[in-house]
Amino acid sequence: MVEEINHSLAGARALREALVAGDLEAAQKAWIAARVGWERAEVFTSGFTELDREIDAWPNAFTGFHAIEAKLFGARRTDVMPETEALIFYLTDLQAKIRDTKLTSQGLLNGTAKLAYEVGESKADGGESRFSGTSLDDMRNNIDGIESVFRIVFAPEIEARDPKVAAALRAKIDHLRTLVSVSNLGSLDANKLRSESEELIVALQATAPVIGLKRPSLQDLVQQ
Repeated sequence: MVEEINHSLAGARALREALVAGDLEAAQKAWIAARVGWERAEVFTSGFTELDREIDAWPNAFTGFHAIEAKLFGARRTDVMPETEALIFYLTDLQAKIRDTKLTSQGLLNGTAKLAYEVGESKADGGESRFSGTSLDDMRNNIDGIESVFRIVFAPEIEARDPKVAAALRAKIDHLRTLVSVSNLGSLDANKLRSESEELIVALQATAPVIGLKRPSLQDLVQQ
């Protein structure tokens, strides 16, 4: 989590430098680089509700990544320094907080299920980052985050208790990755992605008691 937020913060700072130089293309590239770290870290950040809202509010974005995106990519304007400074401030705040935060297995399971829900229910409906054209990358990076948490945190315990369940979960994550491995957003089978994400969520809910955790509730998944 620290590594991915550091990556995102480095991109935001590079964005600020590009704005100072008046370089639109470099600013766009820096914005995209900052998004990669953030999208991979989203599996961790659902517990930081207020910071998440300031950094990645969507679809009604007045701050954060998407407020910058609308001007930078939609209008091709570079007058986003106040928004960029705010983004850097909130990412720096998050960077400081996460170093002293104890992540729990329950929180990570909830975050994994919530991110799977977002990929299937909201991001599949047309994409989150439409102005920049990086919506597919958003989903791919989300799934990278899901896979990392599953592999590092949950897979060893589930494997020890029920190898078949571990293999089934791994396969469902792989299915999601395959579905977003298309050339463009128009080729994405949104209905299939939604169905596969729902199947992964149900599997995670069913697996929770196996490893001594509570099932992620619908409220956990849809909270903004």
